[in-house]
Amino acid sequence: MKRVTGIGGIFLKAKDAPALRAWYQRHLGIDVQPWGGAAFTWTDSDGKPAGGTTVWSIGPQDSDQFAPSKAAFMVNYRVEDLHALVATLKAEGCDVLDKIDDSEYGKFGWVIDPEGNKVELWQPPAGQ
Repeated sequence: MKRVTGIGGIFLKAKDAPALRAWYQRHLGIDVQPWGGAAFTWTDSDGKPAGGTTVWSIGPQDSDQFAPSKAAFMVNYRVEDLHALVATLKAEGCDVLDKIDDSEYGKFGWVIDPEGNKVELWQPPAGQ
């Protein structure tokens, strides 16, 4: 079983999220959208779409999205079979959160790494 197949997203917290978003937009040219982030379309070596996106987003510092982690970031990793990977991680003794979300955006699960960082695992909907 493949475990991680790519990075689905990078999420940051900021003291002043609108100001930090504006800084990234102005100085690094990131096309920040009204929802607070950007979606980077994966491309092949010729610049043609390659069937996926990586989300980048900045949220408010007081968000509990990353709980129980105290980190100011969370990485979302793309996986092929979330249920199988979660079962494997549990069998290996990892600190896996007992919640799996299933939505129109795919399936989401979480594991806490040895440093206490919350890691998001994402299985995209079929066909993505």
